[in-house]
Amino acid sequence: MSELAIFDGPKAVQSDPGDAFNRFPSEVKEEIKEAVLDVLDEWSMSGINITKEFEQKFADWHGKEYGLGFNNGTSAVRAAMFAAGIGKEDEIICPSITFWASCLQVYSLRGNVVFCDIEPDTLCLDPEDVERKITDRTKAIMVVHYAGMPADMDAIMDIAKRHDIKVIEDVSHSHGALYKGQMVGTFGDVSAFSLMSGKSFATGEGGVLITDNREIYERAMAFGLYARHRGNFENDYIKEGLGLPWGGFKNRMHQMSSAVALVQLDYYPEQIEKIEKSMNFFWDQLEGLPGLGDHRRPEEGYTKGGWYAARGLYRPEELEGLSITRLCQAVRAEGVSTSPGVNKALHLHPIFNSIDVYNEGEPTAIANAAEDIRTPEGSLPVSEGIQERTFSIPLFYNYRPEVIKEYAKAFRKVVENYKELLDDDPGNPDTLGGWSTFFRE
Repeated sequence: MSELAIFDGPKAVQSDPGDAFNRFPSEVKEEIKEAVLDVLDEWSMSGINITKEFEQKFADWHGKEYGLGFNNGTSAVRAAMFAAGIGKEDEIICPSITFWASCLQVYSLRGNVVFCDIEPDTLCLDPEDVERKITDRTKAIMVVHYAGMPADMDAIMDIAKRHDIKVIEDVSHSHGALYKGQMVGTFGDVSAFSLMSGKSFATGEGGVLITDNREIYERAMAFGLYARHRGNFENDYIKEGLGLPWGGFKNRMHQMSSAVALVQLDYYPEQIEKIEKSMNFFWDQLEGLPGLGDHRRPEEGYTKGGWYAARGLYRPEELEGLSITRLCQAVRAEGVSTSPGVNKALHLHPIFNSIDVYNEGEPTAIANAAEDIRTPEGSLPVSEGIQERTFSIPLFYNYRPEVIKEYAKAFRKVVENYKELLDDDPGNPDTLGGWSTFFRE
């Protein structure tokens, strides 16, 4: 009889996980509810007093001078682009493996996105490919700390300095993560964070931007933060536009989200410690196992913060070519939710190739470009093949070693008996991952 649950063997996961996957204890949930109810009682949902308190507290946490709250991370990223001076015919370089909101908004600024490849082990942008993509129109590098993994900031900052271009950090996956002991989001000229409910640091819906640069701060505020254009500006050319949002957007943060954020910020550093301990313990159980690689950095000074969208690396060549699809099927049968892949490679989507969004008579991807800067299929080999070499893993918010061992056992049991899965392996479908999510749509 087979040991694998997919062939009617006993499941690896037998226990109730208890609070292993619970984000907050009940007392913290109650504190969050009270903070939100206070906003409702005061009827200050569209105010800015609580938002301003959160902005400063979040900036202080990162050692930055300025913070700005937004209605979502997409707006925060777009404001960061505008604040960095990106406009007509300017280019940003962005990894193709990321959520669309890391770059798609640049078209609304009449700028352009040039995609770069990623490193297969970090899943973050490849600095060597970044440098290859720089032109005299490059205005900024969009650094995405993907799935909690800090990107190679030493290399990126060196490239930016040598070419005199801005660095924007998209920290939406990696709140509180460390690169060589320094918090991500503190390296670039400006950083933006999504705070939607699925994130490790979540407010329900929201975004935040931080910077030390006064002009960037003022430009971001002028662009779309309605009711923040009444004074306290130091740059004369920005003072001229006081009273109305430059971008014509109303992107301010909802104060119920601000209230949630303020409470969570009190507990998030402690939460990070529990997640780090739990997730490292999980991977320690799988150390040395063929086929499975841990998406973490072993060096001291590196952490992944809240481990958002936690992933593992798959090496099918070590398991006789067993498909990631079949591996995940077998692990799910053991009682663990897992799926193949990550975000689809953005450079292959029609909106970055053929769609005319603004009725300009040609694809938006080149309407404001001096030449055809689209990235054809086959140009970014790692990005185009990474779906078959990644998979999701459980995210443990609390350190419960016996529970974690059972979930790790599911992966170990499947790998140790992988030969039984080879004969009826259906292979991978034509498409894995998702445009808007990490999962197949």
